This record gives sequence, structure tokens and C-alpha cells, in this order.
Amino acid sequence: MKRKIITINEDLCNGCGICTTGCSEGALQIINGKAKLVREDFCDGFGDCIGSCPTGALKIENREASAFDEIATKQHLLTTQGALAVSRMEEAQKKHSGEHSHQHLHGGGCPGSRSMHFPREKRTDSASNPESASELSQWPIQLHLVSPNAEFFKNRELVVMSTCAPLASANVHSNYLRGRSVVVACPKLDDTEPYVSKLSAIISEPTIPKVIIVRMEVPCCGGLSAIVNEARKNCARKDIVVEEHTVKIDGGAIATIKIIAA
Repeated sequence: MKRKIITINEDLCNGCGICTTGCSEGALQIINGKAKLVREDFCDGFGDCIGSCPTGALKIENREASAFDEIATKQHLLTTQGALAVSRMEEAQKKHSGEHSHQHLHGGGCPGSRSMHFPREKRTDSASNPESASELSQWPIQLHLVSPNAEFFKNRELVVMSTCAPLASANVHSNYLRGRSVVVACPKLDDTEPYVSKLSAIISEPTIPKVIIVRMEVPCCGGLSAIVNEARKNCARKDIVVEEHTVKIDGGAIATIKIIAA
């Protein structure tokens, strides 16, 4: 089956072992000075170990893997660490189950991925200088981490933004984030394999009227438009409007091209 599971970059791993204490399922061990996933079916894919890693060697990937086996994992813990470890795992699974059912966590269970919506309609902090305040009204924003079913996507235009655009243009918040939902991605450096299916699931939401791509003028950023266009083709909706907005490297004028119109 294809599911979320931990992966370890051994070039980044320094063998500190902190991740092994962050994993309640005992799926990780230090072997020959490097963290190793001892068995796929011991990893539940929630990624509690990720926040413990000081080098960024751990991440969640979506790939073919054996299903998480709770019974085998408990037996493994009982044999290797004792009854207290089993109790710790059971508490972690209860927490994960509650978070999953309420969609509080997505993309591996990292606490920094907790889904939040904080509308900005009634603002008081930007009255004197509206260009200086944040217009972000959701969390998370990284495309890997957002849930396609998040409430903040509903009844709003969706901005698919390159990770560089907010630094190149000082007006991104006022021009693009105000009153909209947003996801950010880099078509060159990200693992983009899941992006088409993720975006297709997001824009299947019938209350999203438009997708606005905000990309840089550099050629590699054209991959962002290609991902969105492929997601639109795979989506059952045929009424979605997609626009491409190109940001100059020097932050200057922005060219707008309507790619698809309803």
C-alpha cells in the first residue's frame, strides 16, 4: 500500500539518537552510528520523531510500504523495552487518532503542521499602515502539509505561490493573501511527486472559484504552472478559473496571464 512513512537522510544524520526517544513505536534504532528504520510496519507515519531531529535528517514521504501493524509493534516494544513503553505507545496512538479524526494534524503529525484558520476580516492592527501587517489567515501553508479538506480552502480563491515570490515582492500580502487561502511550493527543490494529486483534491472543492498561480519569472518556476494545470486536468471540475501571475526578480511589474477561464 502507498502511505506516509519516515525516511532518513543518512548524510545528514549525526547519530545523536534523539529521534529514537521521539518515536513511541520503537521503529527507529541507531545502527553503526546512523538512525535506521528497523521495520516499516512499526512506523505509523505521524512523524513525532521529526521535531526531535537537530539536523533535519528525517522527513515523511508518501511511498509503497507495509501497513502499520499495531499488534506487532506492541509485541516488539514489550520484548525490547517493557510494559511502560507499550503504555507510552498506546497514549501516542490515542492522541494521533483524535488529531486525525479532527484534521488537526496533517503531513506526518508534526505539531507545526496543526491546521488552523484565523480569519482577518475584523482587523485592528493594520488600520494605520495596512501594507505592514500580515494577511495570512491559515496554517500550514506548505503544499506537502496542508489537508485537502481544510476549512480554510472553502469559499475562497486559492493562491498557489512559489516560495521565492514573497521575498521578491513586498506587496504579496496585500495583493494576494488578503481574503484568500494559499499554498506554497518550489517546483525545482521540493519533492513534487504528490503535488498534482494533492492540488487536484484541493480544487475539487466546489466553493473554490479561482486558482491564482504566483510564480517567479525564472524558467524553473514554470513547473509550478505545469503542476497546477495537470491538477486541473485530473480534477472533475470543469468550471475552475486559473490565472498565472509572474513576479519579476527585482520585485517590479507583475505580468498576468489567464490560462484557463470558466
